[in-house]
Amino acid sequence: MTDYVVMFPADNEAHREAATDADRQATFDTDYEFGRLLAARGGAVTGGAGLTHSRQARTIRRGPHADALVTDGPYAESAEQLSGFFVVTCDDYDALVEAAQVLVRAHPVVEIRPVKEF
Repeated sequence: MTDYVVMFPADNEAHREAATDADRQATFDTDYEFGRLLAARGGAVTGGAGLTHSRQARTIRRGPHADALVTDGPYAESAEQLSGFFVVTCDDYDALVEAAQVLVRAHPVVEIRPVKEF
C-alpha cells in the first residue's frame, strides 16, 4: 500500500476558532465520512491531527552563517495556514481522490501528496 498525506492548507483560522459546537461536529462528521468512503475503497486513515492556531508556531530556519534563527509564528506570509492533516494508505490513488472530494464540505482546499519512501 502507498502512504499519502491529506492536508488542509486553506482553513480560515479565525473562523475555526469562532466555530460553534455544531460547526465543529459538522467538520468531524465530514472527516469521518471521508474515512468511511476511503475504507470502502480499500484504504485506511492511519494517523493525523488537527493543528493549533499558527500564532503558536515557532519557525526555525538557517541564518546567513548557517546559524539557526527562531522566530514566532509561521514562516509563510499568508493568511492560509495548514490546519490539519490525515495520513492514509491506499493502493488506488484515484479512489483516494474520489473519497477525498467529500472533505471540501468542511475544508475549502484539500491537498493530497504521496509520502516519499527513503
